[in-house]
Amino acid sequence: MRNLVMTIPHDKYAYSANAEHNVLKLSQAEKARLNASSAKGLVNIVLAQFFLLAIVVVLCWVVSGVAAAMSALAGGMAYLVPTALFVLHMLLKLYSGSNASVLTFFWGEAFKLGGTVGLLALIVKFSGTLLVWPALLIGLVAVLKGYVLLLAFKRL
Repeated sequence: MRNLVMTIPHDKYAYSANAEHNVLKLSQAEKARLNASSAKGLVNIVLAQFFLLAIVVVLCWVVSGVAAAMSALAGGMAYLVPTALFVLHMLLKLYSGSNASVLTFFWGEAFKLGGTVGLLALIVKFSGTLLVWPALLIGLVAVLKGYVLLLAFKRL
């Protein structure tokens, strides 16, 4: 018995000729408005994370004392600092006129994660017995989920 193979011709260049017609052209005013909206969103994320961290630090201080508040602050700042640096980098890209690529975003996210792990390692190494693990984790999670606050108030 013979094996019948059905082939479907496929031209991988079929869509490249019409690619110019599918490009969206923006005016300078539209680009500026889009950049301003993006910048506002980036800044709002960092502010929401900071706001949630402040609430968590105060709650930890009231419930468990200064050591818990400092641990929550350290845990939250371990993620907030790399995030703020990444947002600053993205803002500089927006306002310098250079385009931010997907690769820029990928490396920025890798920096945030690597920076967070590094800062957490330093916190654990240098805090000794003063570290309150539940408070540290609560502070970290609060900052990680700061965008939820924006979603709840429809600001994102």
